[in-house]
Amino acid sequence: MILDQFKLDSRVALVTGASAGLGRAIAIGLAEAGADVACHGNSRSPEATCDAVTKTGRAAFAVTGDLADSTTPQKLIDDTLDRFGRIDILVNNAGTIRRAPAVDYSEADWAIVIQVNLSAVFRLSQLAGRQMIAQGKGKIVNIASLLSFQGGITVPAYAASKGGVAQLTKALSNEWAGKGINVNAIAPGYMRTDNTKALQQDETRNRQILERIPAGRWGEPSDLAGAAVFLSSPASDYVNGEVLTVDGGWMGR
Repeated sequence: MILDQFKLDSRVALVTGASAGLGRAIAIGLAEAGADVACHGNSRSPEATCDAVTKTGRAAFAVTGDLADSTTPQKLIDDTLDRFGRIDILVNNAGTIRRAPAVDYSEADWAIVIQVNLSAVFRLSQLAGRQMIAQGKGKIVNIASLLSFQGGITVPAYAASKGGVAQLTKALSNEWAGKGINVNAIAPGYMRTDNTKALQQDETRNRQILERIPAGRWGEPSDLAGAAVFLSSPASDYVNGEVLTVDGGWMGR
């Protein structure tokens, strides 16, 4: 049955940035499809997401750490392996954004955005990839952005990092597809999350954004869950190096 190809029974997933927003929706979606989930949080506790996962009947485990710290990826992988014994799915969702004109952009803001959004994604993928290669299969889903394709305004580090995520996705896929590892990415459109709160509250910018989106609305975190389940499931076994836009039609406009 085709629907069986979307089931994640007996799979173990690690979702970074799972305390709220996109990561929380993805973690719950994976659990509803049958996966046990290690839910990562930084400044916000992932316990509420863990509670939502357990309500689906799946196991949940909270892992914490600041991805601005280069030692955190190893800790997250080790904690997940200690708790579940394996890792089948990695969703690199955690990210940060700092806004300022390029001429005023600080080295500190540049460094932290690149570290969290790109360097940590590589390190987590590298560490999880080793486990998945040994297992002979695995799924890595990176969260890219519309700014993987476009430059944006006053977010130079974010645009650079998300462009890097798209290219890293393809680079890892080229190396690992033949080893049974699917590496893909989702590029969300304008989603109703804390990261976009300033844009939502700006009456002019909010109107401009909605006028550009054919679907006529902001995306909700739940709009990403189905795409994440697809790219984490056997249904996507022949999908490699894809950056899937989930954007209400923005990129086609």
